[in-house]
Amino acid sequence: MTLLTRSRPLIRTLTNYRSITTVPFLSQEPQLAGIPPEVNTTPLPPNPSSGSPLYNENWRSPFASTAPSSSSVVPLSFLRQSPAARVQAISQTHDVQGLMNLFADWMTTQRWEDMKQLFELWIRSLDRNGKPNKPDANLFNHYLRANLMMGATADDLLGLASQMEEYGLVANTASHNLILKAMYQSGEPLSWVDKAVKLLERMIQTGKEYKEALPDDESYDLVIGLLFKADLIDDALKYVDSALKSGYKLSMNVFNECVRSCVFNNRLDILVSIIEKCKKTDQNKGLLPPWNMCTHLADVALQADNSELAFSSLEFFVKWVVRGESVRPPVSLSVDEGLLVAALGTAGRTYNAKLLNGAWEVLKRSLRQMRAPNPESFLAKIYAHASLGQLQNGFATLHEFEKAYGSSKEESAELFSPFTTLNPLSVACCRNGFVTLDSVYYQLENLSQADPPYKSVAALNCVILGCANIWDIDRAYQTFAAIESSFGLVPDIHSYNALIYAFAKLGKRDEATKVYEHFMDLGVKPNEMTYSLLVDAHLIKREPKAAISVVDEMVHAQYKPSKEMLKKIRRRCTREMDYESDDRVEDLAKKFNIRLGTENRRNMLFDLQYSTEYAG
Repeated sequence: MTLLTRSRPLIRTLTNYRSITTVPFLSQEPQLAGIPPEVNTTPLPPNPSSGSPLYNENWRSPFASTAPSSSSVVPLSFLRQSPAARVQAISQTHDVQGLMNLFADWMTTQRWEDMKQLFELWIRSLDRNGKPNKPDANLFNHYLRANLMMGATADDLLGLASQMEEYGLVANTASHNLILKAMYQSGEPLSWVDKAVKLLERMIQTGKEYKEALPDDESYDLVIGLLFKADLIDDALKYVDSALKSGYKLSMNVFNECVRSCVFNNRLDILVSIIEKCKKTDQNKGLLPPWNMCTHLADVALQADNSELAFSSLEFFVKWVVRGESVRPPVSLSVDEGLLVAALGTAGRTYNAKLLNGAWEVLKRSLRQMRAPNPESFLAKIYAHASLGQLQNGFATLHEFEKAYGSSKEESAELFSPFTTLNPLSVACCRNGFVTLDSVYYQLENLSQADPPYKSVAALNCVILGCANIWDIDRAYQTFAAIESSFGLVPDIHSYNALIYAFAKLGKRDEATKVYEHFMDLGVKPNEMTYSLLVDAHLIKREPKAAISVVDEMVHAQYKPSKEMLKKIRRRCTREMDYESDDRVEDLAKKFNIRLGTENRRNMLFDLQYSTEYAG
């Protein structure tokens, strides 16, 4: 202690010294009170719409800012590196998940070359544990996609996909789809069809054990599309059927190509089965070809009298009309009425009631109650009902037809003729003989007493002509008489013509002539059909001169004789050797500029000598 005490004054004389102590030094010197320091509050983030570099993207600047700034999270030294060095640095710091996220960002900016280079560097690098990086199937698929987008061929992708086995990976559905897409995008579909089909079959077989390798909707679409491009229609339709049976969804492009190929190659029945299978599945029942394709499909189906395909095309039209009405503002779509008239005719020829009802509903929906259907539409519907034997519906359509176009007598004279426009209904009335005729007559009689009553001369004319068709003159005459007595109506020219036809068909020329004279006295004007029936009545009696006189009356009434009428008269003149009447026929033909032609074939049959010499 004495030594230390003596040495303290010596230490104080030194200028640079430090005291060694275990007690913390506390400054007790007073300090002046200064201005309190400002509290630094955290500022609000900048407005996203201002395009601040702190935001990688916003609604005004959707692209990431590449200019370095002081607020950037990435170090400036990293940003100043070359792209190759930057990619190499990233490959040493990212794991599988980080690389997946990075690739997802790069895909939006289409940095395919960087993705390819980074993946190749990453698999050669070591992870944090010092082990080689090992990708998974999804990460490897990003690598395949990058190669595909850079123009790699299908062979190149097949070679890269085979490398997955080196990492213990199994190619999944996405891997195979990328290869199939490369095959589909190649300019030579025929050279890749076999490989694509084998790859699809391999996916099906592998998928039995490894579910992630099963083909999906895109797989079938790519293979089917490749087959259609190679014009292998049968194989394409086989895989379309397989896809539908397996519950896969067809894309709109594949469905349209299927429709187009089937129509072009006349595979209409197969197309009907494909459409029916699509309608039975929820994922495919919404498939709808374009409007123009629907029109072409309906046209082809009607020309081929394929009622099922025609009905399917009408269903497509209805979907388009409903879709147009549901949008805002609504779009009014209408199907061409001529096309629907053809559909009604096809329904009558193929005896398809479903097509008949569907075509009429589409017609009413297209017209939107703005006007009545054209007369051709009513007549086509009457023909279809008559062909199907639906006489009640046929006469109901006739009633609608009369309400729409029966007010004008000039139009009704041509529109309601049982010999032309309503002839299908007349034929249907006598299909089962007098049984059908009596049934129709009694129904018309009951309707005339209903409330409101329905009385139609046109309907009764069909019954009269039906009676004439079965050679029943008694029923024909009784029905004609009932027009006035039972129904309280006035017979028109078609009623008299039907009665003339009934008498003439049985060879009762005189009675037919009396009917003609009777209504002429009543002031009823004959029409062209009247003169034609009288000519036939005279020709049946082998009197060409009387037929020529009827033609003269016809010409005097401002009607022109038809070519068939003159040819029938000339034929009878030849057989009766009435050369004077034959010359008269030739004069009429020259007057009206009608070329009758020759009767060489008929003359050969007429001059044929029949004998039993070679019989035995």
